[in-house]
Amino acid sequence: MNILLIHGLGRTPLSLWTLGNILQKAGHHPTFFGYTSVLHSFDDIAQRLRLQLRSLSQLGPYGIVSHSLGGILTRAALTNANFPPPAHVVMLAPPNQSPLAARLANRLFPFRWYARQCGQNMAAPAFYQQLPILTSPYTLIAGTAGPTGPLSPFGHEPNDLILSISEVRMHPKDTPLLVPALHSFIMNHDMAQRFTLQAFAAADSDALTEIG
Repeated sequence: MNILLIHGLGRTPLSLWTLGNILQKAGHHPTFFGYTSVLHSFDDIAQRLRLQLRSLSQLGPYGIVSHSLGGILTRAALTNANFPPPAHVVMLAPPNQSPLAARLANRLFPFRWYARQCGQNMAAPAFYQQLPILTSPYTLIAGTAGPTGPLSPFGHEPNDLILSISEVRMHPKDTPLLVPALHSFIMNHDMAQRFTLQAFAAADSDALTEIG
């Protein structure tokens, strides 16, 4: 299956290179989408992603792996898309609800300067209210290596240092797969990699069943 990998805020496609190699060894065909929030607006990035997904969809069934902000860009790019949806989307530590960390960081000038519209959107609950839930099958993978307890901003809720489990859920009934990893490095954890491979193996099986 063709799989597009989309990195998170402040990262580059290199952050997903190892995962891409693992997918390739499993028989998939990974490609990478890159962006920089300081140079382009969220809307411009989402539009460019939409065009790349449209091109990918013309080659047959495809999937998406996103990390962090990459998942929100994916949701925006697939909104009212006039091309076939992905067979499956794996979202690594996605801020599917407006995260506390973004709302706090957006008060600081360095974050506002670098993250621009991407950061503003994540810090705005109103933005999420108009962002549709994915219609494609999806797998949510959340980290749990962040601190908990009285001194943690997340209290006793499991978190990855940046996001709590509840902030990863797209729908209240979602059950994310849990990995003992921190937010920025979850894509390199062997459990996250195994869950990703399993998700696309199942998607491939479903596609073959439909063809048969």
